[in-house]
Amino acid sequence: MKPVRLDLGDGAEVHRYSMQDAETLFAMVDAERERLRRWLPWVDGVRTADDERSWLKAVLSSADLKEEGYGIWERGELAGCVGMHLDSLNDGADIGYWLGGAFEGRGLVTRACRTLIDRAFVELRLHRITIHAAPDNARSRAVPERLGFTQEAVLRQAGKTAVGYVDLVVYSMLDHEWQARS
Repeated sequence: MKPVRLDLGDGAEVHRYSMQDAETLFAMVDAERERLRRWLPWVDGVRTADDERSWLKAVLSSADLKEEGYGIWERGELAGCVGMHLDSLNDGADIGYWLGGAFEGRGLVTRACRTLIDRAFVELRLHRITIHAAPDNARSRAVPERLGFTQEAVLRQAGKTAVGYVDLVVYSMLDHEWQARS
């Protein structure tokens, strides 16, 4: 898998994970564990740096490229993560993200998503992108809303988290809609 580095401006970038990111990524997850576990199902399963390495190895060795994972970096410091789960049969992807609390409010996730969406529609020639967020997660919901996504539905108890099931708001963007906005 070739390395991908995408500039977000103002000293920020996303780059595809490498195995060298495992310790840094684990330290960030561990530091943000209590905040993240409210929204994300995988947090409690990442208990050690070895757990992080196992996940990274799976993502990086994905021969069918069903998942693209990126770190969001600001001035050389890991700020969070963004990724795409690809659905090649339907020419689509679902984007997910999380950010360290100290980095919130700077537009990093919005810029990272904008950059990945450009990549998805132009380079990967996808047709549809979705983003799911819990109704109570105002910061996560603000990202697709800022980017002009359409709210399609609320899926009842469709998201499993460490603290139980949550509803998920589904947002979508189609390739021709994104082109019209650009």
